[in-house]
Amino acid sequence: MIVRDATSHDLPAILAIFNDVIATSTAVYRDDPVALEERQAWFEARKRAGYPVLVAEADGKVIGFSSFGEFRGAYSGYRHTVEHSVHVDKDARGTGAGAALLTALFPRAAAMGKHVMIGAIDAANAGSLRFHARLGFAQTGLLREVGFKFGRWLDLAFVQKTIAPP
Repeated sequence: MIVRDATSHDLPAILAIFNDVIATSTAVYRDDPVALEERQAWFEARKRAGYPVLVAEADGKVIGFSSFGEFRGAYSGYRHTVEHSVHVDKDARGTGAGAALLTALFPRAAAMGKHVMIGAIDAANAGSLRFHARLGFAQTGLLREVGFKFGRWLDLAFVQKTIAPP
């Protein structure tokens, strides 16, 4: 498995992973699938802003992706904080791809002068919370019943990790 910068050619695979996550889990609080044009706009916006989009590839197939972007971007006081996302194809979970994708973001964030990385995780997703804890994230907040999906209210946990010294 290799982790590399994504290219526009990876977008169909990124889209397939993301839409499967939307359809089958509460990892993303969204009900409808994303169109390729929307994912292209997301990719181009990340690149214009200088934010990384990474993919994990095994045997020539994209098996996951990660990125980070602004946290509460409208306010300059948050300029040293980013929020990440990492998603792995259902058939590649547990292979180390998620950890490789997320840890590859840390030096990128540090090089950009970022101080803290935030993750927003469905509070019922114990596996993701354990995954983040293993990588040095601490749960720092819980927002009760802020999401609604699959006919139920969802709690959102916030985790954070210090990336670089102040």
